[in-house]
Amino acid sequence: MEGCDCIEPQWPADELLVKYQYISDFFIALAYFSIPLELIYFVKKSSFFPYRWVLIQFGAFIVLCGATHLINLWTFTIHSRTVAVVMTAAKFSTAVVSCLTALMLVHIIPDLLSVKTRELFLKNKAEELDREMGIIRTQEETGRHVRMLTHEIRSTLDRHTILKTTLVELGRTLDLAECALWMPSRNGLNLQLSHTLHHHVPLGSVVPINLPVVNQVFSSNRAIRIPHACSLAKIQPLTGKYVPPEVVAIRVPLLHLSNFQIYHWPDLSAKSYAIMVLMLPSDSARKWHVHELELVEVVADQVAVALSHAAILEESMRARDLLMEQNVALDSARREAEMAIHARNDFLAVMNHEMRTPMHAIISLSSLLLETELVPEQRLMVETVLKSGNLLAALINDVLDLSKLEDGSLELEFAVFNLHDIFKEVTNLIKPIAAVKKLSMSVTLAPDLPLCAFGDEKRLMQTILNVAGNAVKFTKEGHISITASVAKPDSLRDPDRASKFSSVASAEHFYLRVQVNDTGCGISPQDLPHLFTRFAHSQNGTNRTYNGSGLGLAICRRFVSLMKGQIWVESEGVRKGCTATFVVKLGVCDQNGNLQQMMVAA
Repeated sequence: MEGCDCIEPQWPADELLVKYQYISDFFIALAYFSIPLELIYFVKKSSFFPYRWVLIQFGAFIVLCGATHLINLWTFTIHSRTVAVVMTAAKFSTAVVSCLTALMLVHIIPDLLSVKTRELFLKNKAEELDREMGIIRTQEETGRHVRMLTHEIRSTLDRHTILKTTLVELGRTLDLAECALWMPSRNGLNLQLSHTLHHHVPLGSVVPINLPVVNQVFSSNRAIRIPHACSLAKIQPLTGKYVPPEVVAIRVPLLHLSNFQIYHWPDLSAKSYAIMVLMLPSDSARKWHVHELELVEVVADQVAVALSHAAILEESMRARDLLMEQNVALDSARREAEMAIHARNDFLAVMNHEMRTPMHAIISLSSLLLETELVPEQRLMVETVLKSGNLLAALINDVLDLSKLEDGSLELEFAVFNLHDIFKEVTNLIKPIAAVKKLSMSVTLAPDLPLCAFGDEKRLMQTILNVAGNAVKFTKEGHISITASVAKPDSLRDPDRASKFSSVASAEHFYLRVQVNDTGCGISPQDLPHLFTRFAHSQNGTNRTYNGSGLGLAICRRFVSLMKGQIWVESEGVRKGCTATFVVKLGVCDQNGNLQQMMVAA
């Protein structure tokens, strides 16, 4: 120890340690007493905390610990027994409170963990709700854009304006670098560029419709991304640093587009599609978002609907214009028809008043001239004049009757008449002509044929004279026979005619059947359907010698129709004669000629 160079301390080592412990206990006690104050402040300011009593327990534990360290300051010097007892009580209380706190922590830690779990769950729910709210806001924004675009698109029903408005509004809403519409060409083999927003690609450009990218767009009803350098986009990459733009394409159904002539577009069916191409600005990091693609898809559908409505409107307008043209044409035709009717009536009036008078004079004078002494040549000429006059007078009468039948002004004159006398008068008129041609003629009246009948005597006689006159005119040699009887089902060859007439027979009326047979030139089968056509003549060369005006049978058919009957002609062929038959409805009279049926036409 004598050779040691150690520096002696200024005070003993145990006193230094005691001093440090003394200072440390003081600051520990100070910290312990400050922490409960902070906890009390936290509990007071906290609106909700589920474990307030735990904080109180912590506070008591800390206060006791602080008190223990504070009392321990008096133990560094000589102290009394009272200080030792207080120190022991403080440490014992601290031990009890600390043990209770430890046990309580074991109990509440799972609850605290569950609170943390619920907090995480609520946090996740809040984030999910935020995402849903974002989606709802995006949908609302998309819906607002769609409503705005739809309003702009449907503000007009002109198809070209619809398409141009669609491109402009989409370009403004989505801030597009380009928006273009490709329509199918007339031949259906190509797509033709019809509308563009900024004309980066020339209008009228054509791409084949069978390209893979076109088929890909046609096969999907969603907006799909396509290469920026494909034929539909036609963006050529630049040299150097260049960020290619994102391009999407979507099909636009062309619904109900007929005669949609724009750049020679064809008549399209419901399965035809156009393609709308949308391009974002280049040299930007912008990408297509889901809500933007949804907006494009909705707008494409709205454009299809608007085009359909516009096409229907155009078709209705074309139909209206066509209807107006037809109405104008019909009105013009009606005026022309009225003018023609007036002209015909004037012509008939002239014929009735101006032509009949000289014709009757010519016929009368020719008849008187035939009663004088004439040389054979003169007599032949006068007979020719008389015959021509009679033919012309008959033609005038036929034309007048036909015109009255056509305009509906001819009415039947119903009266009681002697039915047998009509056939006698017809025989007296026809026999001289038949005798000149050396034809035999016979008239047969059935035993059950009534003596009197009720009907139009004049029209019935005119019909019999026309039919019999035709038989005489077209017969060179042979005979003519006229048969009259009451029509019965077994007397009609045609079952349809038999059922038609027998089904309506009654005790108040009957059907008169008149049949005229001749051995004349006959009629070919192809001419039979045209016999009752006005001004129609037989195509058979044999009959050309006997051609008349072509009005007789046409007038007879009208008369027979007015008398609720039917007329027809049968022939086995050329030079085999023919049979003309007609059936008319007449009223029945008693034996004294009194009328039993007042109106046959009822």
